[in-house]
Amino acid sequence: MIQLVRDWRGLPDALKGAAVAIGAFDGVHRGHQAVIAGAREAAHRLGVPLAVVSFDPHPRRWFQPDAAPFRLMTPDQMACALGGLGVDRLYLLPFDGEMAGMTDEQFASDVLGAGLGIRHAAVGFDFTFGKGRTGSPEALRAYGESAGFTVSVVERIDDADGLKLSSSAVREALKAGDMKRAAAILGRPFAIAGEVIHGDKRGRTIGVPTANVAMGDYMRPAYGVYATRTRLPDGRIIDGVANLGVRPMYPTDDPLLEVWLLDFSGDLYGQTIKTELVAFLRGEMAFDGLDALKVQIDADSVAARKVLAAA
Repeated sequence: MIQLVRDWRGLPDALKGAAVAIGAFDGVHRGHQAVIAGAREAAHRLGVPLAVVSFDPHPRRWFQPDAAPFRLMTPDQMACALGGLGVDRLYLLPFDGEMAGMTDEQFASDVLGAGLGIRHAAVGFDFTFGKGRTGSPEALRAYGESAGFTVSVVERIDDADGLKLSSSAVREALKAGDMKRAAAILGRPFAIAGEVIHGDKRGRTIGVPTANVAMGDYMRPAYGVYATRTRLPDGRIIDGVANLGVRPMYPTDDPLLEVWLLDFSGDLYGQTIKTELVAFLRGEMAFDGLDALKVQIDADSVAARKVLAAA
């Protein structure tokens, strides 16, 4: 299981000395995975743990506190994804006023060198760091010579089909409802994790009870209906059909993910579920009444079952 470390100050020697990949790693997409592979090679060569250095909150949220929600995953999802890649340790460092005010040299020497005692740093070709984003991979290499760590740089890697492997490209695909393209960049379907909350329970009246999850800091994919797969806390994976959005018939102040778990009954309130958006079926629609809505939901469930059977 991956070890989570939430600070760089006062660490014991046992938590130092790793080969690290550094970056925001929002989404842990295939481009990020290439940087982690660079750190993995160094970890094997040096005989040290493999780690990732990232930040919470995301630096963009610190500098743009009023920006629209943009995250592709929660910290817990990041840790899970990294653990699946064989990462031993996640340094999820606080991005606060102190971190934001550091020069590139201070970050390299105080955080990476003295604080984490890293042996190697792997970064992407476009990596920047320090106040004003003045640091570059070349600068990091120079600072590393003084601080006692080596640096490798991973050049831009695009998919053979021309996909740009970046978080921004994932967001573009999600905004367009192109779940196949998003999954191709991520290396897995985009998933929303969250606690099941109480809704207005209107779905129960038409035989379609839903598990409702607030979108929180997640970016907003295209609003509409999706074929889904949901992992329950007990490990079961249940096919479903979900509405994501603000419901034109019964508007909500904030967008919700409302998942109808097919062929399932049970109480999930207060539990955390993770729902993969496998395919976009249609946009949000308004209907003349509950009967018309029920007819459309039944049609959506048939479409979802067909898509998921072929996925």
